[in-house]
Amino acid sequence: MADTAILDIDGTLVDTNYQHALAWFRALGRYDVWLPVWRIHRHIGMGGDRLVTALAGEDVERRHGDALRDAWVEEFDVFLDDIRPFEGATELLDELGGRGFTVVLASSGKPQHVEHFLDLIDGRSRCRAWTTSEDVEATKPAPDLLQVALAKVEGASGVAVGDSTWDFLAARRAGIPGIGLRTGGFSPEELREAGAGHVFDSLPELIGNLGRTPLRAPP
Repeated sequence: MADTAILDIDGTLVDTNYQHALAWFRALGRYDVWLPVWRIHRHIGMGGDRLVTALAGEDVERRHGDALRDAWVEEFDVFLDDIRPFEGATELLDELGGRGFTVVLASSGKPQHVEHFLDLIDGRSRCRAWTTSEDVEATKPAPDLLQVALAKVEGASGVAVGDSTWDFLAARRAGIPGIGLRTGGFSPEELREAGAGHVFDSLPELIGNLGRTPLRAPP
């Protein structure tokens, strides 16, 4: 039995995945790299250190990688005031804490973005700790973020909650069971194939079915 709930933020607790896709679309367009937004969306949840190569190739990464990531920050910042938490975000954090789990957030987001999202869900009072892109060198689908998040709270074992295939590829590599949410725009089949043991349509549905998951109660 796990003692720690490791939650993704973007696309899981706050509604950001499509803003991320549009921000990357605009950032890539600055360098005349035009990709359909649906292709970009399939890579949201992957860390920015890997996303440029995965989408546009090694040559674009070599010539423009860091500049593209800076451009993405500028483009994403435009959307910050429009971002809202998903229904049930604070209730899930409270429910997990009430059941006795240590709650930690595993995000590869920029520190200033994570701080903004924490404000939206009152995360500082509801979570023991959180990560940002500054905590690891390799982001999802590498397992490092999940491992660092678990280590930050000295957890014995964890359960990952996320919304993208990249969350569960990382969880599988870390040996951590996963619970998927469709809030990021990925299908149940994609999430299960990546490694999610359970998939729910929304946070309220997850809350109502925690007893069926590895998050029913800590030891």
